[in-house]
Amino acid sequence: MEKSVKLVSLFLVLCFPFALAGHDYGQALSKSFLFFEAQRSGYLPHNQRVTWRSNSGLKDGKASGVDLVGGYYDAGDNVKFGLPMAFTVTMMSWSIIEYGKQMAANGELGHAMDAVKWGTDYFIKAHPQPYVLYGEVGDGNSDHYCWQRPEDMTTDRHAYKIDPSNPGSDLAGETAAAMAAASIVFRRSNPAYSAVVLRHAHQLFDFADKYRGKYDSSITVAQKYYRSISGYNDELLWAAAWLYYATDNQYYLNYLANNAESMGGTGWSMTEFGWDVKYAGVQTLVSKFLMQGKAGHYASVFESYQEKAESFMCSCIGKGTKNVQKTPGGLIFRQRWNNLQFVTSASFLATVYSDYLASSGKYLKCASGTVPSSQLLSFAKSQVDYILGDNPRATSYMVGYGNNYPRQVHHRASSIVSYKVNPKFIACREGYANWYTRKASDPNLLTGAIVGGPDAYDNFADERDNYEQTEPATYNNAPLLGILARLSGGHGGYNQLLPEVVPAPTHVTPQKPAPKAKTSPATPASSSGPISITQKVTTSWEANGKTYYRYSSIVTNKSSQTLNNLKLSVSKLYGPIWGLTKSGNSYTFPSWLNSLPAGKSLEFVYIHSTSPADVSVSGYTLA
Repeated sequence: MEKSVKLVSLFLVLCFPFALAGHDYGQALSKSFLFFEAQRSGYLPHNQRVTWRSNSGLKDGKASGVDLVGGYYDAGDNVKFGLPMAFTVTMMSWSIIEYGKQMAANGELGHAMDAVKWGTDYFIKAHPQPYVLYGEVGDGNSDHYCWQRPEDMTTDRHAYKIDPSNPGSDLAGETAAAMAAASIVFRRSNPAYSAVVLRHAHQLFDFADKYRGKYDSSITVAQKYYRSISGYNDELLWAAAWLYYATDNQYYLNYLANNAESMGGTGWSMTEFGWDVKYAGVQTLVSKFLMQGKAGHYASVFESYQEKAESFMCSCIGKGTKNVQKTPGGLIFRQRWNNLQFVTSASFLATVYSDYLASSGKYLKCASGTVPSSQLLSFAKSQVDYILGDNPRATSYMVGYGNNYPRQVHHRASSIVSYKVNPKFIACREGYANWYTRKASDPNLLTGAIVGGPDAYDNFADERDNYEQTEPATYNNAPLLGILARLSGGHGGYNQLLPEVVPAPTHVTPQKPAPKAKTSPATPASSSGPISITQKVTTSWEANGKTYYRYSSIVTNKSSQTLNNLKLSVSKLYGPIWGLTKSGNSYTFPSWLNSLPAGKSLEFVYIHSTSPADVSVSGYTLA
């Protein structure tokens, strides 16, 4: 063992100089969203970018008399597990809430919101009654017996639910948290939908709290795969925190304070955060409320939450009383099976807490003394850089990023020829015989997927049957979205304690000068920047005590090719818009225009009584 450590350390010294080039966090962010599209179940949308996937699971729920088509496959199999799926959606939403502006600057906010909505649309279906929630479709045992594309599934698709007689407070609580967080995400762009998911969040929390029990005691087939080791108290606090965030309702504030000790919120000092154990997430979120001045008369209780949050942060950077284990290369190491899930989750908490501290002008209090907030962000950056290739093996653990990344991913869909290339049915065991055992690269690139990652000594074997290291998971990627957006945003000003949604002004005095003409260059996924957007005020007038402005926005195709399938994200828009077609959460070409030739421009206009809307490119193709 000692000899192995020395060899690895030597390898670290030799290899690191070749791996320390700067990373393109924006590119990594864009690739991450593609992974979620590869994990989609159900009828794929017309704008699906991962084109080697096809429709799947189209009869899910039918035998139970409920429509459960949609949602996400959690990892490399074809089961839809509710608990990790809900945690994935919660973390995607939290990433958007904190760093949505940076996602928009990268042209990815539309994709981010689509990813959240793919999950929440499914949860709406899975929650057909206030006290009924379907928490799994498919059975892990029969599913793992087969190696098939999702499009070919012949395995059992039984739907499993919780209800008052078979409760699952952890599952219902996490789903409530996901819906509450998503309601914040859609509050401005789709208020009607936001209200729907928030109503489900209230009902799910009531269900979780009123009928208490562990979900895997009711859905026993989940025990082998997603057993709830931590119980359900952390999820109840987690859901209450997100509902307080979404509503400012005093009931949830009281719940967080009155149950802080009995449910472990102020008792547990954690060194991990993930789909099962939520305490560090609760403590971080409650700390934000405290620093925002939203603790009310419970400040002393919330300070106890914050002490535990800071204990977690200190353990991550090696300055606590009980520090997290790290590999010789500096990566957090918790367990050998899919260790990177804990790395991305912990790094996300460190990132947001760093910004919370910086916003309030405070330092982190550790056992060794006070620590500047920048050390937390540096820690998170070091973990992300390791994942992207700055490690002893110079291996990127994000598929498709860099030159040296896993090629034999433990993933049914990516490891078998695409249904669109060869629609011939592949039987249950045939997949194992002909595809699983192939010692060759996957025929379909699972772009953006974060695999399980290396072992405690930074070793990694790129082999399909090495599922502990080569299987990806949605909850590996979800927390990473926020960190990548934050790192891609550079060193500009951040104030995470301000409200995440700036409300429209209720009154503008006549003396207020018109907003200055504004130029907003869009930053699409491509670094070539072929699309520019300029905005300016063309006229203004007063009515009913308000000053209204007419904005002209010009979209120009600066490339030498024809621009097709343009998707624009328009946020902070509080009035009518002309010259574009609304399509879901995005805007597309007007009905009379199918494409934009090279060098040509299109104009759209809108009217409202405040500063220019935020307009960015969320998708396009060039031909």
